[in-house]
Amino acid sequence: MGAQEVRIASNQKELNTFTRYLLKDIQALETMLEDDWFEKSPIRIGAEQEICLVDEHGKPAPKSMEILEALNHPSFTTELSRFNVEANLSPVTFTGNCFSQIHEELDKLIAIITKTAHDLDARIILTGILPTIRKFDLELENLTPIDRYYALLQAIERLRGKVYELKIEGLDELNIKHDSALVEACNTSFQVHLQVTPEEFVDKYNIAQAISAPVLAVSSNSPMLFGKRLWNETRIALFQQSVDTRITNEHLRYASPRVTFGNGWVRNSILDLYKEDIVRFKVLLTSDIEEDVLESIKNKKTPRLRALNIHNSTVYRWNRPCYGISPNGQPHLRIENRILPSGPTTIDEVANAAFWVGLINGFSEAYPDVTKVLEFDDVKSNFIKTARNGLGSKHNWVHGKTVNDIELIQKELLPIAKIGLQKAKVDEGDIDKYLEVIEERTETGMNGSRWILKSYSKLLKESTKEEAATAIVAGMAFNQKTQKPVHEWKLASIQDIADWHPTSLLVEEFMTTDIFTVSKDEIPEFSADMMDWRRIRYLPIENEDGELIGLITSRQLLRHFSNMYKNEQMDYKTIKDLMIKDPLTIAPEATIIEAIDVMNTSQIGCLPVVNNKKLVGIITEANFLSITSSLLKRLAAKKKKNAKKEEKEIESATSNEK
Repeated sequence: MGAQEVRIASNQKELNTFTRYLLKDIQALETMLEDDWFEKSPIRIGAEQEICLVDEHGKPAPKSMEILEALNHPSFTTELSRFNVEANLSPVTFTGNCFSQIHEELDKLIAIITKTAHDLDARIILTGILPTIRKFDLELENLTPIDRYYALLQAIERLRGKVYELKIEGLDELNIKHDSALVEACNTSFQVHLQVTPEEFVDKYNIAQAISAPVLAVSSNSPMLFGKRLWNETRIALFQQSVDTRITNEHLRYASPRVTFGNGWVRNSILDLYKEDIVRFKVLLTSDIEEDVLESIKNKKTPRLRALNIHNSTVYRWNRPCYGISPNGQPHLRIENRILPSGPTTIDEVANAAFWVGLINGFSEAYPDVTKVLEFDDVKSNFIKTARNGLGSKHNWVHGKTVNDIELIQKELLPIAKIGLQKAKVDEGDIDKYLEVIEERTETGMNGSRWILKSYSKLLKESTKEEAATAIVAGMAFNQKTQKPVHEWKLASIQDIADWHPTSLLVEEFMTTDIFTVSKDEIPEFSADMMDWRRIRYLPIENEDGELIGLITSRQLLRHFSNMYKNEQMDYKTIKDLMIKDPLTIAPEATIIEAIDVMNTSQIGCLPVVNNKKLVGIITEANFLSITSSLLKRLAAKKKKNAKKEEKEIESATSNEK
């Protein structure tokens, strides 16, 4: 998440001072590029692993600060939310067994945090978006208590306003309002850094852009958010909307989002990107800058370019340019791949990294200048289309060709990636091991997103949505321990959560959100037909602002029509005359046990779920029947499992006696 010692500018003078430092950093960078200051060898690869923390039920566990304190390990650091942490891997030289080195260190770090998390009653999951995350988990109490994160959210709020809408369409549709950019914390990624020389930066950055769509297609692992099946890689849409500082207006002026794919090919140097970001995006965060970068340049000392790095950390290009200083004191340039999601397993992540790095290093062998054979608009379109639709999408490719991404990866990109890795003298064992994972994913059509979606569809036939999401997380946890790549996983099963119980679960996880309502001025006949057609027993009554003002039940309507029949006269009443005014309600963050207690005590069959006077769902006896059914099945399965275990123990004891 960048430097920690930052804040919002308190006044225009402070903002102007920081801007001057920013402009001096650009001037210093320009001088270093002209005078050939940058390290050219060895070329290194690095990575950052973002990790989800969950509790025993697979729900977010906001324990990052406690876990980091217990770990006391230099490789681990905070993330935006208290239910995420980040592990920073050591850079390795891009040659030999570099990918095995990354894989080995990654597994060691995962093992370390797994043990510490377990000691603190938490578990870890590698996934792009945790399927069990709830809107309730994104309250500010779960923001990591570090000044930088508070400053970042306040800066975004200052530009955009406190409340904003989140709209993402897919198989399902998400359309909610939220009051914090903390929703960005739903995203977890595996960020790969590739060092490049200044001379190669333009070509390799453009290649990174060109290959973004097929790399994303084969590595997608984030198809769900808040129980909704959205984009195949929902992170792409969610990240853009969660930190978007633009506001709507009636004009047609173009404004770029801070999370951006870019607006065209890079033509000259890394400076093109930095300069564009400075002129397009307002400064969000400032800091006290003590270094005089121009004086450092004059004294032949490599400057930190702190102002530039702070600003760059608040502009979220999917392929981000980076400036750093190597251990030998020389400056270096990197391309940071922010496209890849976390998970499903470490071998999947390293395979994604090898595929991406190999493509960048080998692409110019096939296409010396990608900008002459591929239109940037097609590249950008491919990226968005792939994020929506996933593996199997059609791509607009070189020389105007249209090709399926699976065919493209198998026939063209995998051979190019192999050439790129061989060019860097990567061990053949590493090349075969990791590129084979990519190849087998395309052959089976199974990546992380496909596994989640197929598991979810299967589970919905035998369980509730909440159970299905929980079973998927349990399946992830089990399969990640096996270290098998995702294309070898069995689909998640309801048996994966034999110990599941709903005591600590929330109303919002079980409530029905596909609800039908009527207004107070409707005729009773319409409500009766609606209930008959939809096979429901309760209809909430809303006003024009979506606020709950009443409730009508099938029993009330039956009584109304019975009275009409007995009196042999038409009684032209409206719903207003029949409805229950100010019905009992419950909040979405209440627990299931609380809801059951209210319904039992009041002897009612349903509870409208209300947040800020607005109707957001309804919970009825039918929801509790589903929970009860699931619990009984779970108890029966557990009893059967225990019986088999006991039987084996008896057999073992008998065998030992003999």
